Amino acid sequence: MTDLMVLVGSVYGGSVEVAERVAEAVEAAGFSVEVNEAPTRADLAKSLVVLIVTSTTGSGELPETIQPLYEQLQEQPLGLSHLGYAVIALGDSSYDQTYCAGGLLLDEQLADLGAQALMPVLKIDALEHFQPAEGVSGWLDNWLGVLKKFSQKD
Repeated sequence: MTDLMVLVGSVYGGSVEVAERVAEAVEAAGFSVEVNEAPTRADLAKSLVVLIVTSTTGSGELPETIQPLYEQLQEQPLGLSHLGYAVIALGDSSYDQTYCAGGLLLDEQLADLGAQALMPVLKIDALEHFQPAEGVSGWLDNWLGVLKKFSQKD
């Protein structure tokens, strides 16, 4: 079983860059990690900890690459009380009503299914970070500590 499963929803590649940045740091800290750019419901069984990294597209929708996961969990809900998770949501705050809506949608869905949020949603604003991966730097140290504690790795 993988220490961390990173599930990515991306349109233009920003979420992939963020996921790869996190994966590098997680691996350097001694954890196993798998990044999946076309996640499905089955991926939730591959780890006790999941990180969702997704952008928002259109009028607050999820990217096509992660939409199937959301739909599968809507159509076939499952109990996720064993699962710890975090969400990194990419968005543009100039779109006030839909800012980071994709990530917030998945955060709400996982919580409703009983998964345990290990950290608050990290919102990366395109107006503040031209390169989205820069927005994760300060968050990473906290995430590694939480991941270590939750996975009980020393």
